[in-house]
Amino acid sequence: MALANNPTLGEAKAEVDAAAGRARQAGLWPNPTIGYTGEEIRGGSYGGGQQGAFVEQRIILGGKLGLDRKVAGEDGKQSQEIAREQQLRVQNSVRIAFYQSLAAQEMVEVRGKLAQLAKDAIASTRQLQNVGQADEPDLLEAQVEADEEDLAVVAAEQQQQGAWRMLSAEVGKPDLPFARLAGNLEDFPQLDPNQIMQTILRDSPAVKIAQLDVERADAALTRAHREVVPDLHVRAGYLDNLEQLEATSPVAVGSEAFAEVGVDLPLFNRNQGNIAAAKAERERATLEEQRVSLELQQAAAPALQDYASARAVAERYKKQTLPAATRAYALYLQRYREGAAAYPQVLIAQRTVFQLQTSYVAALESVWVNATALQGLLLTGGLDSAASMRTSGLP
Repeated sequence: MALANNPTLGEAKAEVDAAAGRARQAGLWPNPTIGYTGEEIRGGSYGGGQQGAFVEQRIILGGKLGLDRKVAGEDGKQSQEIAREQQLRVQNSVRIAFYQSLAAQEMVEVRGKLAQLAKDAIASTRQLQNVGQADEPDLLEAQVEADEEDLAVVAAEQQQQGAWRMLSAEVGKPDLPFARLAGNLEDFPQLDPNQIMQTILRDSPAVKIAQLDVERADAALTRAHREVVPDLHVRAGYLDNLEQLEATSPVAVGSEAFAEVGVDLPLFNRNQGNIAAAKAERERATLEEQRVSLELQQAAAPALQDYASARAVAERYKKQTLPAATRAYALYLQRYREGAAAYPQVLIAQRTVFQLQTSYVAALESVWVNATALQGLLLTGGLDSAASMRTSGLP
């Protein structure tokens, strides 16, 4: 849906088409000039004059048109790579928004289960109160916990709605009907930091765009050197010469042809300034390629760290912490029902389970978001225009 509806992809395609048009225009020959010419049209002792038509053409030498096409072609390659980058941004942003919405959905389910546990605690407390093993403060505490969990469910549902609206915007369909997402947050990818870093530096469109910028700068430098090759100016035509052959003869000279050929002499302007500017641009492009690689490494570092931390937390919660906390809560609740434990102990154990469950979902969301960003070459911002992203210098 995003590939069909996200407007930034249409913008990127339009820029590719515009670049193709500029490349086609850069290789076109200059148009010839046709016109009228006349000399001594009236007057003179012979009553003569010359008038006629001419054709003038500038002939581009030194392969400059081909180099112009090459420079424009490199611009076109960059536009195509920027369009590919934008497509990856859109796909990656949709994936991230999906997992954020999936996590919000999971949080609603967790909160719902926890709210039911709190309600079950109220029922257990009432039963114990009926047999004299619990008092009114215990029941009030249970009711307060249940109320808080009910409010947490409402907040989780609102967060889920917000996440869904963000996902709908990313796919370009803001009126997308709310639906349940299918997915398993616990089945998160296992990434190797060294391998993922190599993949980013090798496959990132930002690196390829910087490399294409160097190639364009090379072509522009060659073109600047060729500018000193003079173009050929050709002019030819026919004149009707009315000048009499002799003073006493009415016979005119008649039709005459003429031709002119000239070139510009590169004596003063040898394109020195543009050559120097092209050399500086070539150096800038080379340094920019290095900068982009360093920026990608810098941007990947916190994402790798957050992924590793969230993954470690999620694995510890799943294997050790949550089972132990759930077991402790069940034991305290059983002892409380048997009259062997005080209600505050049950309440503390219950709160611990609640907090760990929500923290576990948050850790899973962080794992998926960071893993998706890393696998997607750190490309996000699917609704940011390609032009603005390139201007900002973001990877």
